[in-house]
Amino acid sequence: MSSTNKITELLEKREKAKLGGGEERIKSQHKKGKLTARERIEKLLDEGSFEEYDMFVSHRCSNFGLEKESYLGDGVVTGRGTIDGRVVFVFSQDFTVFGGSLSETFARKICKIMDQAMKVGAPVIGINDSGGARIQEGVNSLSGYAEIFMRNIAASGVVPQISAIFGPCAGGAVYSPALTDFIVMSEKTSYMFVTGPKVTKTVTGEDISTEDLGGATVHATKSGVAHFRVPNEEEGLMMIRKLLSYLPQNNLEDPPQTECDDPIDRIEDQLNEVVPLNPNQPYNVKDVIYLIVDQREFLEVHQHYAKNIVVGFAKFNGMPCGIVANQPNFLAGVLDIEASKKAARFVRFCDAFNIPIITLVDVPGFLPGSIQEYGGIIIHGAKLLFAYGEATVPKITITLRKSYGGAHDVMGCKQLRADINYAWPSAEIAVMGPKGAIEILEGKRINEIEDIAERNKYIAEKENEYKEMFANPYDAAKYGYIDDVIEPRNTRFRIIRALQTLQTKKDSLPPKKHSNIPL
Repeated sequence: MSSTNKITELLEKREKAKLGGGEERIKSQHKKGKLTARERIEKLLDEGSFEEYDMFVSHRCSNFGLEKESYLGDGVVTGRGTIDGRVVFVFSQDFTVFGGSLSETFARKICKIMDQAMKVGAPVIGINDSGGARIQEGVNSLSGYAEIFMRNIAASGVVPQISAIFGPCAGGAVYSPALTDFIVMSEKTSYMFVTGPKVTKTVTGEDISTEDLGGATVHATKSGVAHFRVPNEEEGLMMIRKLLSYLPQNNLEDPPQTECDDPIDRIEDQLNEVVPLNPNQPYNVKDVIYLIVDQREFLEVHQHYAKNIVVGFAKFNGMPCGIVANQPNFLAGVLDIEASKKAARFVRFCDAFNIPIITLVDVPGFLPGSIQEYGGIIIHGAKLLFAYGEATVPKITITLRKSYGGAHDVMGCKQLRADINYAWPSAEIAVMGPKGAIEILEGKRINEIEDIAERNKYIAEKENEYKEMFANPYDAAKYGYIDDVIEPRNTRFRIIRALQTLQTKKDSLPPKKHSNIPL
């Protein structure tokens, strides 16, 4: 065979591989409103940057007549490319080949790019669209999943891992995305569950649809499995690009700082009026966030889950930061099980990847009740406490209004090694609110007063006395727990100047194999 014929053969094989399961299956994929594996990669990466690995790999299974059907690539497209000029490794499951089912060779392809990502220190992006394990391969398929899981675990906290769910992801397959840092799910075309509707009905008698059991809305609002819910795949891929703009390549690098033309000393007079005079009146903490960050840009994570706390990424003078903020207009910003888990995981991610943490506090306490206690609020609240105490990145905490009880300690207080603690003049830092405190402190005397009018007057007087003592930041400032009481409109400037000071911060933990976070 001449060299020309060999090149022709190569080109023909490449074209065959690019067709995946064939044109009819590609059409079927498009009819479902889904892109193909290669189209997804093209839209995700910088144009012309993709370098594919293992295009000519095929399965080696002969069980149940599988040797009669084989496709180049074996159902997953893997390789490397760039996003905004930065190297990333990517795999994209191809539903047109055996329903995207995972085989031994399929798994090896994914493991190869994950190993390379760890060697060079670059993020891994996995695009999931798979029917699960390839049944014909039996234990070889299962071992393939376990090989991937092991690499997810090894890469955790070393390189960012992002999962996109753009189709089915069920059974054991769900655990690889669950081990990654962020999950993006597309509406109507994706689902995740350990056990499907049919088995669920057989075992439990529950009759439930695929969408209601594991659709994007369920996981974005109820379970918290999905960090981002997007209307379509294109927006999901753009979301991944945006997310990566806040993240470093690996745990040994700082996040990418960019030029910023938003003045660091921008004054926002609205902030002086944002907190209502009535301490029980809600407001939207996102109004505060948008006013203090660069260009009013904030990428919220878990937007639809545990809305009583807000987490996400923003920049201050071009420096990426993580923001954690209590949300007074949802459940008064109280901490519960879901909010504690949501914030704890976000804080730990930021700490793993050298991203400073800005905490905005307005928390009345932990949510009371048997449901919370039986659900383990003690353990889950401890997760958030643990995450803040363990974090060694720059930590800046600003108390906007309420900071009561154990929730005060949990939300990045000075004793959890926060570097800079500011408070607005509206801050109230105390063991509990005035009403509850007076009921405990003056309960006996109150019960002795028979006249209702006189009793109410006495309660009001004592509550005002308590407010004068604690409904301000100066008592905490007196002990040095608050570094400064600042004018709200200057918050952006004070945060940026603190971040500049803390750029060379060094903090350490005692030598140990690993911590035992309360799970």
